[in-house]
Amino acid sequence: NKTIEIEGDKSLSIRWALLASQAIGKSTSTNLLKSQDVLNTIDCLRKLGVKIILNKEKCEIFGLGINGFNYKKNITLNAGNSGTLARLIMGLLAHSKSKIKIIGDNSLSKRDFLRVSKPLEKFGATIKTNYGKLPLTILGSKNPRPIKYIEDRGSAQCKSAIMLAALNTKGETIIKAKKSRDHSELLFKYLGIPIKVNKKTNHDLITINGKTKITSFNYKIPSDISSSAFFIALTALTKNSKLRIKNVNVNPSRIGLIKILKKMGGKISIKNKGIEGNEQIGDIEVKSSKLNGVKVPKKYSASMIDEYPILCVAASIAKGKTKMLGIEELRFKESDRIKVMSDGLKLAGIKTHEESDSLEIEGKFNVKGGI
Repeated sequence: NKTIEIEGDKSLSIRWALLASQAIGKSTSTNLLKSQDVLNTIDCLRKLGVKIILNKEKCEIFGLGINGFNYKKNITLNAGNSGTLARLIMGLLAHSKSKIKIIGDNSLSKRDFLRVSKPLEKFGATIKTNYGKLPLTILGSKNPRPIKYIEDRGSAQCKSAIMLAALNTKGETIIKAKKSRDHSELLFKYLGIPIKVNKKTNHDLITINGKTKITSFNYKIPSDISSSAFFIALTALTKNSKLRIKNVNVNPSRIGLIKILKKMGGKISIKNKGIEGNEQIGDIEVKSSKLNGVKVPKKYSASMIDEYPILCVAASIAKGKTKMLGIEELRFKESDRIKVMSDGLKLAGIKTHEESDSLEIEGKFNVKGGI
């Protein structure tokens, strides 16, 4: 019976840093995740002329205002392994005054960047990619123009890159976006940026009026649901266990795993609900559970894209079959997550069956280790 607190949410840590760089004056955050992806974000912003003080307790970013980056010519930004950083920072660089090169590690360099470069070119930016991949160079437009764009992949990164480009563009940018995580929209609203979000059944209509000044802001970053997911599953699968995880970001677009584990028989509840910086937060309470296999429909995929691997582990110990549908996007992440999980579980003696967009797992209680 334990209580733990997990480090800050990665999606929000990166977004906070990028938006704080566009505010005027000192913004402070507590509980910033100090993972490599976030440290790379800070490193890239420093190269763009932003003063940042990072210590154990807090992070202070001295923003230069919208389009206020101040840097030497021909700089190279290294996004490391972070697709979120590489794609979102491109949105802020759609107005760069000189050419900027973006590179990443081997894994990131295999991923698709056309989904971001195409809409940003509509603003007037000039982007040269390596056959749609990294390394790429970006040169901003002197007279960027607002755009109308249909984002039909359900990619929060693509949507957010367009939103950040719209922030620095005079006039009204309209995005018709397939449903995905809405952290950027909530943060824009929190900062008083003129944004309208009209939620339809299958998409959101997002309208942004650019060139608005952002005042510096303080932000307590809630704990990361994706990191919490491992402890949630572990507790549910362990006998005589009870765990409370404090102040977790329980944004409805992120809690697909909790909904599915509850369907499987997981004893999970959210207590002490509140709002922090427009995000819903709460304490997640988990108890030992007997899990049964279920069908996981496609509609859950966007809200648990990072949690499918740990769901695969839970499914392998649950009673009966679990089938996950509509998960082809998992093949295009840092690795082909469907294949990796299927191969690993087979080595542990679990029967799996994968297709291009689905994975079926036959649970059994005694899983062999030592592999």
